[in-house]
Parts: sequence; structure tokens; C-alpha cells
Amino acid sequence: MTATVLPMTLVDRTEELGEELDRLRSEVIAMRGADDARYIRTVIAVQRGLEAGGRLALAVSLMPPAWCAGTAMLTVAKILENMELGHNVLHGQWDWMGDPAIHSTTWEWDFASPADAWKRTHNHLHHTYTNVVGRDRDLGYTILRMSPEQPWRPVHLLQPLYAALLAPVFEWGIALYDLEADSVVAGRKSVRSFLGEIANLGRKAVRQSAKDYVLFPLLAGPSALPCLLGNLTANGLRNIWAHTVIFCGHFPSDVRTFTEDDIDGESRGQWYLRQIQGSANFGGGFLLHVLSGNLGHQIEHHLFPDLPSNRYDEIAPRVRRLCGKYGVPYVTGPLWRQYLSMWGRVVRHALP
Repeated sequence: MTATVLPMTLVDRTEELGEELDRLRSEVIAMRGADDARYIRTVIAVQRGLEAGGRLALAVSLMPPAWCAGTAMLTVAKILENMELGHNVLHGQWDWMGDPAIHSTTWEWDFASPADAWKRTHNHLHHTYTNVVGRDRDLGYTILRMSPEQPWRPVHLLQPLYAALLAPVFEWGIALYDLEADSVVAGRKSVRSFLGEIANLGRKAVRQSAKDYVLFPLLAGPSALPCLLGNLTANGLRNIWAHTVIFCGHFPSDVRTFTEDDIDGESRGQWYLRQIQGSANFGGGFLLHVLSGNLGHQIEHHLFPDLPSNRYDEIAPRVRRLCGKYGVPYVTGPLWRQYLSMWGRVVRHALP
């Protein structure tokens, strides 16, 4: 489904909605302080503790209980590092603290894609042109057809298969996607720039692979093989979880897509409206939200991508009330329902 041109009366109301959301944003910025800093530092401490515990257990993982415990701890540590830390730190959510160790310009995450490449495609392109066909490359990641406005090709018949195969290797798919090879073909990026980015990715890929698949297995000595398998399992599970969270926040059936004409002359209020209509939430408790990087509040994240993630749960009821007040659909539901809806969309748009 695509957005339609709004009548003038609704445009006026959209600007009122935008003003109320601006006030909400200002409130949260004014409230940021010690509690928020304590939250993120606690998450970092827990993540590092889990990673250290997981690495130590895998070092003696010839014993099956140690392998299970080590793999579980390392999986959770990698999920926390990617979702609640890496993703949100790189959005600049904690830059206000002035701590160079938790800053968007210095953080390099435990993920195949170099931070700078990801920030360019995600923070700028995706969050500026959310779900705009032809502008938001995240709308299907250039390989999936997720809107009827995207041209259909015979290869899309296979997209349910390659969407599923993408999940366990998601970090590598994103790393290749962030190279923007299609921009080189279209003439929007120089070959020299592209080759430089390939070199940066190569260096990052070597470091990531050497750390998980060479260094730590060698340090494990007799437990080298089970340690290697534990690292492979942790990375695969982390990738599947990231794929699930991200796809459920962007591709359920009720999430709208837009054309370039829809954003011509777009105002601040209309940008806010597009973020709400182009995102979906899923419900859950505190632990689920932390493990998903608080992206179960995808609507709030798209409205305010640089606000501290721990604030999304607090402001979500207010955003939902504002949507009700202005008659804007607020797409939310249990994770399992959003997951099934997302796969329904993948299958539906595989067909011409």
C-alpha cells in the first residue's frame, strides 16, 4: 500500500501533530541525565561480563555444559552489543554524554559492516527517506520486492527462499549492501570510492573473522573445535535475531510505502507522519525490548532516532495517544504476529 496525497485540512492537522511531537522530543532532551547514563553504562558492563564469561566457558568447551553455557552467554553478549549498544550508539543517542568511549564517532561494533559505511546507508538514507520507493534502499535491501511500486522480476519468485537464507548470515549481507554497488552501476558513486570501501570492508572482515574463528579457538587449545563451533553458533543466532527484529519493524503488511511524489515539498509534520506510517512496533517485556535494542518501539525510534533508547518505552504510550488523537494508524502487535505478517508480505510481493 502506498501513501496518498493528503487533503489540505489533514495537512494542517499533520503540522499540529508535528508540533506536539517536537514538544515531546524537547521534553525528553531536557530530562536526559544521570539515570540515562547509568542505564547505558550498566548495559555495557553486563554485555562485557557476558562476553568474558562466554569466552572463558568456550575455552574449556570440551565439556558439553561449558559449551552450552559459553555459547548462550556469547550469543546474548553479541545481541546486546549489536542491538542495544552498536545500533543506538552509532545513531548518536549517547553523544550528549560527551564520553568518547560511548560516542557515534568512535564506536566500532562487533558486526561485519564498518560503522562509517553503515551510518551512511542507515542513518542518512534510510532514516531520511523511510519507505520511499527509489530512495530508501533499505526497502528490500535492493534484492527483495516489498512494494507493488517496485518493478517485478522473475528472480523475485525466489525471494522467500533467499530472504530466509539471508537471516543466519545477515551481518555479511548488510556489509555487502552497505558497499552500494548499485550506485556505482548507476553512476552515483565513483569506482575509486567503491574500491576504497571494499578495502575497508576487507580489513574489517579479516579482523572479525580472525577474532572469532582463529584467535579464540587457538587460545582454547584442546577445546579449539568446540570453541570455533560456539562462535559460529553465536554469530548465526545473533544474525537471525537481528534479521527478525529489523524485518518485523519495517515489513509487516500494515506498514506503508511511499513514492517520490509523496515527499515533494514534505514538511516536518509530514515527515513525522511518514515515519509513523512506515514503521511497526511489537510488544514485550523489559528484557525483550533490551535484547531488541528497544526496536520493538520502531515507530518511536523512527520519530526520534537520536533519543536514548531506554526512553522509547516511556514515550510510546504518549505517541500512541497522539496517533489516536489525529487519526493516524499505530501499527503494533505481538512479535509472532508481526513476524508472520512480514513473511506474508515477502511471499505476496514475490508474485507479479
